[in-house]
Amino acid sequence: MVRLYNLHPFGSQQVVPCKLEPERFCGGGRDALFVAAGCKVEAFAVSGQELCQQRCAFSTLGRVLRLAYSEAGDYLVAIEEKNKATFLRAYVNWRSKRTENSRVCIRMVGHNVEAPFSETFRDQMSILEMPLSETPLCISCCPVKGDLLVGCTNKLVLFSLKYQVINEEFSVLDFERSLIIHTDSITPVEISFCVGYVAVMSDLEVLILKLESDPKNGESVTHHPRKTNNPMKQAEGISDETLQLEPDDFVICQKPMELLGEKSEQSGVSVTLELTGLADEKIKYFHVQHLLYRRFAPDISSYVLSDDIKLHSLQLLPIYQTGSLTSDRKNSSQEKELLSLFCFFSLPHVGYLYMIVKSVELMSVYQYPERSQQAVLTPQFLHVITSNNLQCFTVRCSAAAAREEDPYVDTTLKACPPVSLDVCALRIQLFIGLKAICHFKNHVILLTKADPESIPERRESPKRLLSRKGTSVNLKAPPVAEAGWNLYIVNTISPVQLYKEMIDYSNTYKTAKTQSCIHLLSEAHLLLRAALMDTSQMEPGEKAELLEAFRESCGHLGDCYSRLDTQHSHLALPYYKMSGLSMAEVLARVDWTVENGSQKYERGLIFYINHSLYENLDEELSEELAAKVVQMFHVAEPKQLPHILCSPSMKNIDPLTAISYLRKLDTSGFSLILVTLTKAAMALKMGDLDMYRNEMKSHPEMKLVCGFILEPRLLIQQRKGQIVPTEFAVHLKETQPGLLVASVLGLQKNNKIGIEEADSFFKVLCGKDGDTIPQLLVDLWEAQLVACLPDVVLQELFFKLTSQYIWRLSKRQPPDTVPLRTSEDLINSCSHYGLISPWVNVLISSDSLADKNCMEELSKLQSLICGPSFDIASIVPFLEPLSEDTIAGLSVHVLCRTRLKEYEQCIDRLLERCPEAVIPYANHELKEENRTLWWKKLLPELCQRIKCGGEKYQLYLSSLKETLSIVAVELELRDFLNVLPEDGTAAFFLPYLLYCSRKKSLT
Repeated sequence: MVRLYNLHPFGSQQVVPCKLEPERFCGGGRDALFVAAGCKVEAFAVSGQELCQQRCAFSTLGRVLRLAYSEAGDYLVAIEEKNKATFLRAYVNWRSKRTENSRVCIRMVGHNVEAPFSETFRDQMSILEMPLSETPLCISCCPVKGDLLVGCTNKLVLFSLKYQVINEEFSVLDFERSLIIHTDSITPVEISFCVGYVAVMSDLEVLILKLESDPKNGESVTHHPRKTNNPMKQAEGISDETLQLEPDDFVICQKPMELLGEKSEQSGVSVTLELTGLADEKIKYFHVQHLLYRRFAPDISSYVLSDDIKLHSLQLLPIYQTGSLTSDRKNSSQEKELLSLFCFFSLPHVGYLYMIVKSVELMSVYQYPERSQQAVLTPQFLHVITSNNLQCFTVRCSAAAAREEDPYVDTTLKACPPVSLDVCALRIQLFIGLKAICHFKNHVILLTKADPESIPERRESPKRLLSRKGTSVNLKAPPVAEAGWNLYIVNTISPVQLYKEMIDYSNTYKTAKTQSCIHLLSEAHLLLRAALMDTSQMEPGEKAELLEAFRESCGHLGDCYSRLDTQHSHLALPYYKMSGLSMAEVLARVDWTVENGSQKYERGLIFYINHSLYENLDEELSEELAAKVVQMFHVAEPKQLPHILCSPSMKNIDPLTAISYLRKLDTSGFSLILVTLTKAAMALKMGDLDMYRNEMKSHPEMKLVCGFILEPRLLIQQRKGQIVPTEFAVHLKETQPGLLVASVLGLQKNNKIGIEEADSFFKVLCGKDGDTIPQLLVDLWEAQLVACLPDVVLQELFFKLTSQYIWRLSKRQPPDTVPLRTSEDLINSCSHYGLISPWVNVLISSDSLADKNCMEELSKLQSLICGPSFDIASIVPFLEPLSEDTIAGLSVHVLCRTRLKEYEQCIDRLLERCPEAVIPYANHELKEENRTLWWKKLLPELCQRIKCGGEKYQLYLSSLKETLSIVAVELELRDFLNVLPEDGTAAFFLPYLLYCSRKKSLT
């Protein structure tokens, strides 16, 4: 459906001062207009609102049949006819043509230019002759690279733009015939070419191809044209011979067809590539991909004239990446990066717009109110001319390009009107006798001519018009110029000016609350989006004005979606975000008036406010606005009321107001515990501790933890990207630290808070900065080990705990609060904490000067080392601050060395520092394969130390006796004798020898 509005996209207009009736005309970049009449081309300067003035004029070889301009390379190309022969010529350096009689240089394409002529070429226009073996029918210039595509019967010839370097300061534009595309069964009437994409149109067919530079599937490209069969003709049983034998009583008309993507290869149109360029050419096209084939069939019931059923106005429209254009005119075309490409073509009463880059898709269909003659497509509009009207339609190119460019479109962050949005006619402007149209920059060029009395002409047989064989192009010379013509330049108004008019127009729909308001505002939004696709030539002030209008349009769309009850009401959120409006500014736009004694809030507004309050925006609503929000959710979404009261943005809400609304809630439909905790938070805010205690006592602690999991913001909030504990969390820290730690652990289990966020929360809560770790955070780490959280890296958690235990032991720093768990609790509840070896207790009890304040940390560290999961090697480098000079440090070092199986070093250290612990150590650690250390290490060491005497002589002696008792049991008599010292006293060792000798008989 095409909607019709009565807007004013066209502004001022002026008449081009042509001397002869224009036969062909086209835009010349951003500042020129070319008009061909007879054997002459005039170039007119077109700049802003200034009057159009002739810039230069030059003669052509004959009448101009086709005319095209390329901004890349700044050249003009024409198909000219003289004496029934056609020629293809390119006009280069035309800006140097100062007078009509100025000298010009004519050269053949591809011929090298000698260096002595460089100064001549610099200051005068050059004409490049492009000889072709067949008659050129139509032409198209690539807007990005400047390459030229020429359509001939059953073939397309590609001329690549290049520059001949004369010297370091000067180069000459030239072309090279690089490729011939042979097409079977389709004769081009119009063609369009853009960075490898080729569109070909006959009277009733459109074919779109993509030339690719990489060979696929080993496909080779011949250097000679290949003839291929036409499978579609064979399938339909039609051959050339059959067509020649058609009786005059029949009309052959093929059925309509639309083939997209790979299916378009079944069209029956054979395409073959023939490389003709030099071997060192940078870009070569080896493969052709079929993208679209569409065939139309006329309504033959009325035997209409051929002009009523022919296609016209084929055009490829590129959209580039935003901001990709450079300021250098010569190289800017090479710097453009293609974002999206669109193809338009039209029948007399309907036009078709396709998107053809990543996927081929029909975007829009335009139904004209009367028969069209020609159309031009721009990123903002489709301009269509009929015999007496200039029609301006909207297009969806910017909507499609926005989705290609920005992956966040169609999310909660950004939005854009859909590609499927109904198109509309902004204006149908009366123009008498319209004949032709072209467009460049913000100018629409129109040729009008008053028709003389129509003379009846003989109508041709429709049979010839409808068969494919009869499809041909006959380029006749235009008729002799007649009076009553004008060439107009119609300026389109600025996007911002038209946008403001559309906004004013949309106000008529606001009270009606219909979709028409959204539709017109979407059109205005897309108009601005299209203008923002190319801001490279804009002044900074103009661009700023455009951006401001764009943000304003987002706000208007947000208003519509928030107020109207539509299935897309959720779009209020991304549009309001894109508008840059604060939540307070959005609420100020809400109509708070009460109708019929009740207030109704639409889904879009509720969705926006709810989502915004969940996002932790750094915005605090005033007490008045906060009260309105509470009242809004009480009416529309009562279940969300506890949640929105916990938002940082609702900080200024009056607690009494909040509690009054909470008490009105029917809690049967959702969690009562969440309502209870929200009331407790408000009671704390009022300072009513009795009410707070009553609410907290109404549920057991585990249910309270579940309530905090449902709404983490009761404890933790974020402001300006920083973690901020709530007043509730501060109070729990002082009164119920266990509940606080359990709640944060529950949040981690349910992925409501990350590991780093939890660490930061407790540091901020306890007022610790830098590397200082509060005891509550250590309690959390220990709770994480007990709970075995799946997302926690176990060794990283071990490292955190051991580092903290070691730091406190080395600094003799007691915890800042009483730990929630003792080492015994952790051993009993967590498998990662192991039983402490008995010899450790002997070692620790030997130190009467041990710091009792750090004993708990020491026990936890020893237990962790004794656990089954701890990676000892990773912690050894961090034991340096813990000195072995203390018994506590010694116990940790010996434990670690024992886990690393360094038993001999451990025995040495214990014999030196605490001999009474050696035997308990050996009894516990020297087992199985390590049992031999009793007689290989411990026995010799004890004997040696006894010989030396000293203060610990008695300790060594008693240890030796226990060692001999163990060895006598383990060894045979002969082996036992071999391990005894040679210089020992026999009487001392005799009892153990006797026991060893009688051991066998006793057993």
